[in-house]
Amino acid sequence: MHIYIVYAHPSDQSFTYAALGEFTRGLADAGHTFEVGDLYRMNFAPLLDPAQYRREMDYDAGAPLPGDVQAEHAKIEKAEGLAFVYPVWWGDCPAILKGWFDRVWCYGYIYELDDSGKFVPLLGRIKKALALCAMGDAPEFSEAHGIIASMRRIMLTNRLASAGIPATDLVILGGMTRADEALRRRNLQEAYRQGRDF
Repeated sequence: MHIYIVYAHPSDQSFTYAALGEFTRGLADAGHTFEVGDLYRMNFAPLLDPAQYRREMDYDAGAPLPGDVQAEHAKIEKAEGLAFVYPVWWGDCPAILKGWFDRVWCYGYIYELDDSGKFVPLLGRIKKALALCAMGDAPEFSEAHGIIASMRRIMLTNRLASAGIPATDLVILGGMTRADEALRRRNLQEAYRQGRDF
């Protein structure tokens, strides 16, 4: 399977970067191919401009799309699976990744409306999508405060399943704010396993 990985972290010294390395090593060991879209290194522009905003509000699938959005669509077109690797900041993904969804998850590509105005997802050919998240807090803390439930609802239900992707999962590599070496190793092993078993 070919997987397009959308990666969002500004530092290659981060745990998230190390997790990306283990995840891709697992993919390679399983015989998958992959491409990484590093949003910070790409200097991806996360803000809708007025023309793209109007295209979305008018549900105008025929209106032109910016070149960088077309480039992301081309990467998705080559993929059978999607993965999103990012840190959890204030209960969600970094702003650059949220902006990627705002711009790339656009009308006429991810969804359309039928004649009755019903939402029709268009990305069902993607077999699987995974969100692999590094989190500072222990997952138990975030679970108890409803943060993980919110993350699942937003990322898995609203962003991924609503696009028609049939199998989605969110995996949290938690407790990384003051992680000891043993926890770091366990989380990196989990990142590798997620790649190997994708």
